[in-house]
Amino acid sequence: MEFRVLGPVEVRRDGRRVAFSGAKLHTVLAALLVAREEVISDERLCRLLWGWAPPATVSAQLYTYVSRLRKILGDDVLIDRRPPGYAMSIGNATLDLSEFERLALGGREALIAEDFEKAGELLRGALARWNGLPFANATEYLADAEAPRLTEARTVTLEHRIAADLALGRHEQITGELTGLVAEFPLRERIRCQLMTALCRSGRQADAIHLYHHGRAVLADELGVNPGEELQATYRALLEGTLDRQPRSAPAAPAVLAGPRRDAAGRPAGAPAMLPPDTVDFTGREPELELLCRALAPDAQGSGRPRRVLVTGMAGLGKTALAVHAAHRCQRHFPDGQLYADLRAPDGTPRHPNRVLRGLLRALGPMDDVPATEDQDQLVRLYRERTRGRQLLIVLDNASGAAQLGPLLPNTPEPAVLVTGRTALPTVAGAHTVALAPLAPRDSLELLSAAAGPARVASAPGAASAIVEHCAGLPLALRIVGTRIAARPHSTPDRLARRLADPVTRLRELHSGDLDVHSSLLPSWRALDPEVRAVFPALAALGPQPFPAADAAMALDLPETEAERLLEALADAALLEVSGADEWGQPCYLFHPLVRLFALSLGEGAAPDRGTAATATATARTEHNRRLTHRP
Repeated sequence: MEFRVLGPVEVRRDGRRVAFSGAKLHTVLAALLVAREEVISDERLCRLLWGWAPPATVSAQLYTYVSRLRKILGDDVLIDRRPPGYAMSIGNATLDLSEFERLALGGREALIAEDFEKAGELLRGALARWNGLPFANATEYLADAEAPRLTEARTVTLEHRIAADLALGRHEQITGELTGLVAEFPLRERIRCQLMTALCRSGRQADAIHLYHHGRAVLADELGVNPGEELQATYRALLEGTLDRQPRSAPAAPAVLAGPRRDAAGRPAGAPAMLPPDTVDFTGREPELELLCRALAPDAQGSGRPRRVLVTGMAGLGKTALAVHAAHRCQRHFPDGQLYADLRAPDGTPRHPNRVLRGLLRALGPMDDVPATEDQDQLVRLYRERTRGRQLLIVLDNASGAAQLGPLLPNTPEPAVLVTGRTALPTVAGAHTVALAPLAPRDSLELLSAAAGPARVASAPGAASAIVEHCAGLPLALRIVGTRIAARPHSTPDRLARRLADPVTRLRELHSGDLDVHSSLLPSWRALDPEVRAVFPALAALGPQPFPAADAAMALDLPETEAERLLEALADAALLEVSGADEWGQPCYLFHPLVRLFALSLGEGAAPDRGTAATATATARTEHNRRLTHRP
């Protein structure tokens, strides 16, 4: 007898399909098969059959389905009632999932041993066990709970098989297949690397370069991250002419398949690994990085105190890059896995905590225990139950405020939390806070060289210095310029430096694909109160030098205390810096050069809701009068 779940759930006897119908009967059979002779509880079966809306006759219906299966399968298969559920033994029958895992494991071991012929044969045999989407004729609840793990295992096995084919010099035969796979899995960087390698070996370097830049844009658009180490290394080798045209042997990365409870490194099998790819050319920030790693280490806090770290700074300063780099460096401290969530939607608005919680819960365990309702209290309770006592690192990126962040914090000290946001957040009071400043000129030049290519920057030192000055230490701006230089090998950096020299058009030039300095600052501006938003352009007109609240009050025709309140609101939003004090000890404020250009562009009508200086002053004065009227 033969059982199949890697596609429609089927039973075959003597090569012929055994006839039985009904999604729920197929679900019970598949659930018992996937349990591998272990007990599956009535409660779990109920969830896989009906979700969170079971009928009143659950026990009777379960008994009926099991009885029907016993009758269909006969004496060759044993289904036992073992409280709190059922267990099934298939005896000498075969299960396609078990065959797939056995062949995939053998193929991976052969690949590591560089026996590529054997690896390819075993991996092709493993993939041949698939016949469509797993559990295709079962309930959606079973598919949601079990299919993602199996689909991921299949995709990793496919990557290993392609690695074997490349090592055997079959790049021309698999180029078409890889092209389709990149379209199907645009975010899988290894498959993109494999296609770039196949194209290069086929003499199609230009297509390989275009493929990299397309992938970079997709990653930035979908995930807000840069390409990972493997993809960037492949691209550098391609540009340097060292991406070899001949087959080469390389061990494959291990895949987590069902079976052993722990992997080779001792981590629990299936531990979440949600961190975005690390930045290969990460530059500078050594003191900040050291502080983050110390704060995240297990002995960084006294016993029983939660480890919480906050990275703050204006948009474009590289908060996410630093947090992700530190998280990768500290992975060894978190054997139970790493979680990551971007708390900001692609349009710049904050994501609802419930949506974020569901994503984190999906990574932490089966979704059949997660309530279908939007009851936040239930989601928070389950999230804290699943994180309790586990050595997890939780990275919460782009936090907007306490209301969003509060439900996402564990309530036990074992998980460490690394948060990025524009300003200090009361929810993470007592945390280690790392406030980022613009990069120093030396680090800026190093980042520009890493993004553009050292040879391109070294060939035009004067232009490089000018570019560094115009980018004012903002990593996003430097990376944008470096990307533009790298993408235009026949254009000199001097031309771009001249275009950046004009303050009127500088922000327009700081744009490459989905990377854009102006767009990165818009969410901060949109989050301001209307009265603060209105005075923003008028304050930028005060000039590039530090200024006290008294100067702002004079420009806005407001009392100094009211002007200072507006300035502090801008500082809280990371759109203004507090820069020392004047001769009377009063704080002075300073615009980052690019933020000032952004503010001036708003005053010129380059974005919605932008007011002139006169309108800004009138709005602020009206709000001040309203406050006086309602003052007790």
